[in-house]
Amino acid sequence: MRNVLISGAGVAGGTLARLLARDGWAVTVVERAPGPRTGGQAIDVRGVALDVVDELGFGDRLRALRTRMRGMSVVDGDGQELFRSEDFTYSSGRLDSADFEVLRDDIVAMLLEASDVEYVFGDSITALREEAHGVRVEFSSSASRAFDLVVGADGLHSAVRRLAFGPEEDFVRHLGQYLAIFPAANFLGLEDWQVWFRHEHTGGVAYPVRDNTELRVTLGFGSEPLPRMTVPEQKRLLTERLAGVGWEVPKLLEAMAAADVFYFDAMARIQLDRWSAGRVVLVGDAGYCASALSGQGTSLALVGAYVLAQELGRAGHEEAFAAYERRMRPFVALNQALATENAEGPASEESVARAKNAISLA
Repeated sequence: MRNVLISGAGVAGGTLARLLARDGWAVTVVERAPGPRTGGQAIDVRGVALDVVDELGFGDRLRALRTRMRGMSVVDGDGQELFRSEDFTYSSGRLDSADFEVLRDDIVAMLLEASDVEYVFGDSITALREEAHGVRVEFSSSASRAFDLVVGADGLHSAVRRLAFGPEEDFVRHLGQYLAIFPAANFLGLEDWQVWFRHEHTGGVAYPVRDNTELRVTLGFGSEPLPRMTVPEQKRLLTERLAGVGWEVPKLLEAMAAADVFYFDAMARIQLDRWSAGRVVLVGDAGYCASALSGQGTSLALVGAYVLAQELGRAGHEEAFAAYERRMRPFVALNQALATENAEGPASEESVARAKNAISLA
């Protein structure tokens, strides 16, 4: 039985783990976090990615958990409404689409239901050494092990990519923005309605989830690349950058200060001229992050994992990795381009429709 190590228990890693285990691989997933990661924003499943969640067997369950927005408003820094729509939202697109938006927590929880996958939480890869017939892997906490293949599905700041391909700065293309995401109580009383705000070089959105009992909040600002910071430093910086903005932003900043679950990072693309090195391969954000600005990060992760598993079922790893890249690169290019098409908001419906369907799973 062939065995594979996947670094990262998110959407890309969880999808690939389920598919490879179903095909008879012995699958181990190592995740740096002490348990399944919670929080995060509502994420989109679009186009061909819809077929992937159906193939995974939980498409209908996931659709039942979709967000149910009635529309959205945009306000300025004083709370004056600039725009509203009951036809679409910036985060999910047209409300009458077959595409859907779901909380990241929900899709990851379903992926982790796979009982035939070994999950190791609270550990990480520290070294990779390719041998004659596999890869010897060193871990921060566990004893070293050998695997036939190693997959980096560990996100924008991938350790596998750094170990196998080189330093992060060689591959990151900063997009000029930083975003923070956190949950809060629905103190705004929003009912299936998003409110976006814009003020100079800052902005964000609040929207209700979990039957309107909770908010997910995104706050952001424009900036050149910043040095790495601790979470308290990140929260202080956001408070400084959004100081003086009106509407409900002061209350959102108070909620952010108290939030135990908090994400903050640069909006960036990852661009490499190859996604494999020997027996190591990258999938999802680790190999081709398009950033949250594209709205397609989840779909890229789902489709990339599906195509990689499909090709590994057809051929040895060298041929499979080459075929995976041939099929995925045009799809990735179109979806990454969505992040920068429109500096004031999401890409056009035409561009999204073209990008989300620009690959065949046959």
